[in-house]
Amino acid sequence: MFKFGVNMIVPESRAAWVGKCRKAEELGFDVIGAADHLGMAPPFPALVLAAEVTERVRLNTFVINTAFYNPVLLARDVTGTDQFTEGRLELGLGAGYVKAEFEAAGMEFPSAGKRVDHLEHTIKELKRLYADEAHKPETVQKPGPPLMIAGRGDRLLTLAAEHADIIGFTGTAAVPDGGALVAADAAEIEERVNFVREKLNGREVELNILSHFIGVVEDRQTGLEQVRHSLKGSLTVEQLAEVPTALIGTPEQIAEQILAHRERFGFTYFTVLEHNMESFARVIEVLRDR
Repeated sequence: MFKFGVNMIVPESRAAWVGKCRKAEELGFDVIGAADHLGMAPPFPALVLAAEVTERVRLNTFVINTAFYNPVLLARDVTGTDQFTEGRLELGLGAGYVKAEFEAAGMEFPSAGKRVDHLEHTIKELKRLYADEAHKPETVQKPGPPLMIAGRGDRLLTLAAEHADIIGFTGTAAVPDGGALVAADAAEIEERVNFVREKLNGREVELNILSHFIGVVEDRQTGLEQVRHSLKGSLTVEQLAEVPTALIGTPEQIAEQILAHRERFGFTYFTVLEHNMESFARVIEVLRDR
């Protein structure tokens, strides 16, 4: 079975947030995600509000910039949110990567190694506090909300293989520390997935991919050309046709792509950005129960 999420990134009014959360559930999405970037809605309050106006969907922090948080204070937000959403929270954590956001917050931008160190410390502190009967509020889900860890580097994916219930792949290639993200080709994504599988040693987890480029169009070739142009030619049309981050074509063609990506990479959990929510719902309808 597939799981489909939509990541909300546009900060608007309360009414607009309520409306689009209800719409996501109505359209058949399984998960509503809230991003964690400056200039966007604060993730934990946003998810509590989403829970109030929906009935079924899971609620995901996609993903927390862990470097911004004290682990004990983060644990309070996580456990409180799990309680207020009645156990519908998925906790997505990342190491943080946008240097400009650290600068805007007046914070030093640590090395990648130090950011992953802090992520590891945070995960261990969260687990410790979940197990501490004196820690309040308690989580509804035991021993804690399902943990998603998302990223691409060796150390981060090793950490994910050890601790995560869901591993999120970014679909980006290696870049200099703090540099702009670059789209990865299918071979690079497959290499990252295989790296994780070796570290898992048979442990079962969900594999998630954030599909940035969605084009529900009648002419797939033209759609792929448009994406190639938007990426300034960093991937060819042939490469774009293979990557799980670019889902282009009719609903039926995209459904076949997703089935192929499950077979090749093992992805069963696909997340799209909110501006693609309504168009991608046509694909969900084709794939439901497959």
